[in-house]
Amino acid sequence: MTTRRAALALALAAPTIARAQGAAWRPDRPVRIVVPFAPGGATDVVARVMTETMTNLLGQSVVVENRAGGAAGLIGSEMVAKAPADGHTVLLHSNAHVIAPSLVARMPFDVLNDFAAVAHLGRVPQVLVVNPRMPVTDMASLLAWLRANSGKVDFASAGIGSGNHLASEIFRAAVPGVQMEMVQFRGGGPAMQAVIAGNAHMCVDPIASAVAHIRGGTVRAIAVAGPTRAAILPDVPSASEAGLPAWDAAAWFGAFVPVRTPAPAVAALNAAFNTAMERLQGRLGEIGVERQPQLATPAAFDAFVRADLPKVAEVLRRAGVQPE
Repeated sequence: MTTRRAALALALAAPTIARAQGAAWRPDRPVRIVVPFAPGGATDVVARVMTETMTNLLGQSVVVENRAGGAAGLIGSEMVAKAPADGHTVLLHSNAHVIAPSLVARMPFDVLNDFAAVAHLGRVPQVLVVNPRMPVTDMASLLAWLRANSGKVDFASAGIGSGNHLASEIFRAAVPGVQMEMVQFRGGGPAMQAVIAGNAHMCVDPIASAVAHIRGGTVRAIAVAGPTRAAILPDVPSASEAGLPAWDAAAWFGAFVPVRTPAPAVAALNAAFNTAMERLQGRLGEIGVERQPQLATPAAFDAFVRADLPKVAEVLRRAGVQPE
């Protein structure tokens, strides 16, 4: 009898032992992917592209919940930071995640220490475009024009602290001695429209939203920010090719969970996101999202985020942005 009771006790304890040893975790109810922006933006699109595949991989419904508001998506991020750390609430954010501390003096959470990095979900290169009536066709002629018109240049931006603004400031820093007026708009769309209408000379925009305007001829692409060309715009040179290697800026997307989420849950979510990225390469590529396999693990992505935050802070500090 003693032996049978011991065997029964061991059998009942087996699931707990397996979990303790890192056995595969599975959600037992729907998983919420919180997007801290309004529907329709790039972050929201990436999340929604993945939901069906993620549902199949995890065996539970995966639903997107938009919680817009606050600087750099503060409201949605805070909600996830304070959610139960059980793997069922995931934050899907952009590089605005590391921009927020440069904008908000009293953050309601710690970007680095209140979240666990789950998966890097790709980067979207940004592209510099100009009004097509400007007498420039490439980076060399643009730089010459900028130097000749220093102090008269209107550089449209998607608002202080946006990814577009960050990339614009990195460009401005890469062209010392040229005075450019950074004109802030309420989003990337209005900034692009200002360039198309001739109310601003140029802007930086994620390729995902700029490509239609470039192909339609309403703006002229000068270069892609970074060392390599973008697959979605193979004829547009990279900044390095164009002679401006210091201009390297791209938006990125990533998944995070509350920091105390068990390691097996983080591992399972990471595997699901990476598998979804592999299966959806075609669809993601259509909106300009490029995978970075070297950042596939939670540890690699965490190190990337920790390194990116001070870089972003320094760019915005030099641009005169002060937390409020």
